[in-house]
Amino acid sequence: QVQLVESGGGLVQPGRSLRLSCAASGSIFSINVMGWFRQAPGKGLEFVAAFKWIGGRTFYKDSVKGRFTISRDNAENTVYLQMNSLNPEDTAVYYCVAGYDGGTYYYAAVEGYQYWGQGTQVTVSS
Repeated sequence: QVQLVESGGGLVQPGRSLRLSCAASGSIFSINVMGWFRQAPGKGLEFVAAFKWIGGRTFYKDSVKGRFTISRDNAENTVYLQMNSLNPEDTAVYYCVAGYDGGTYYYAAVEGYQYWGQGTQVTVSS
């Protein structure tokens, strides 16, 4: 019903920047929240950032506040994650997510997101 395709990942040196993109298609009119999760090698899923249309609120993992910015281009149905001052701890597969959340789920809860992209690899290394 909803398809998400990420792009923009790659290899980058510490301190540099990357911008991830997520193109959404399908029945996106019913989506109320979109965001990003990541999974580092050998680790579990970790919430990164989210955007809720109700109130236009944004939410971030503490460790990325001030470095990452989530935004949306309504005309193109695309969500972005601008990542600055990257460090090796940011190395992970990044997933774009979308959900029908109307306020029931905590913004960082996996259960609140019904659609997931295929993931894009971000590697931060010198």
